[in-house]
Amino acid sequence: MIDRRQLLLGTAAAVAFSKIPYFGPAQAQTPQTIRVASVKFGSLSWLLDTVKANGIDKANNIALEVREVATNQAGPIALLAEESDIIVSDWTWAMRQRGMGVKLKFAPFSSALGAIMVPAGGKVEKLADLKGKKLGVAGSSIDKSWLLLRGYSRKTLGKDIADLATPTFGTAPLLSEELRSGRLDGVLNFWTFAARLSSEGYVQLLRMDTILSDLGIEPVPPMVGFIWKEETEIAKKDAIAAFLASMQAGNEILRTTTAAWERLRPLIKPQSDEELKSIAQFYTSGIPKPWSASETEAAHKLMNILIDVGDQELVGNGTQFDAELFHRTS
Repeated sequence: MIDRRQLLLGTAAAVAFSKIPYFGPAQAQTPQTIRVASVKFGSLSWLLDTVKANGIDKANNIALEVREVATNQAGPIALLAEESDIIVSDWTWAMRQRGMGVKLKFAPFSSALGAIMVPAGGKVEKLADLKGKKLGVAGSSIDKSWLLLRGYSRKTLGKDIADLATPTFGTAPLLSEELRSGRLDGVLNFWTFAARLSSEGYVQLLRMDTILSDLGIEPVPPMVGFIWKEETEIAKKDAIAAFLASMQAGNEILRTTTAAWERLRPLIKPQSDEELKSIAQFYTSGIPKPWSASETEAAHKLMNILIDVGDQELVGNGTQFDAELFHRTS
């Protein structure tokens, strides 16, 4: 086992004093390749680009091979087809796969969650105000956020939001446009699109982390994370550890360095400086803390809630909670 050390990264003045976990002298052995599936303009691509631009992967003796995929749904396919070593997806998907015999591991990537966005100063100021209104929902009727919102509305309003409002399901960018045009009264959207809407003056009616907290899920566990196969970890144990440390180091740069976000402007494609600032704030607020036993316990509670509200992905094959899925970092 190669001992962990600390390395001062000197390639960027703004992060000259950032301590980067280091897993061994690059001169001593050939870097191991880690294949990562990533949507080209997604938030994972921002982190990977930051890591590569600052030479963190090389310092940690790994070679990142980024395999671009068209959609988030393509990542799991690439992992199961052994075309990628690591992807980013929901732990609930990974849990279902473990129940089907595919031994996967999960480490948090982001705790940033979506929100219901509405026009500022409009008639919708609380969840009950959506009665009789049109609510856009990014994804489909089995999307986790939608299911949790339904469970939350039953608890707080005594009625299912699916019966109170008229849901419209669709892609995140399309629903954002529908909200801007006034054809929707609100939209439950992913955090990146919520951030863009926030920069335009739209407000958060209800955040998903608030929903989870009010449902008794404390601490709120990250839903999205890095997922890999146990067999890959056996074959590339040090490389997986170095990869996770590199991602942590890249996040530290993004958390502390404004210039890092400016460099990412071509990937993020913001419409304004305010939008870039909003996205950076949403992203950095979602940089996850180490996963501990508390997060595992909270994830168990969350899974039970999802099963109660009829999450067919979990209910369909009788998925059982398996704490071995989670890669403990504390």
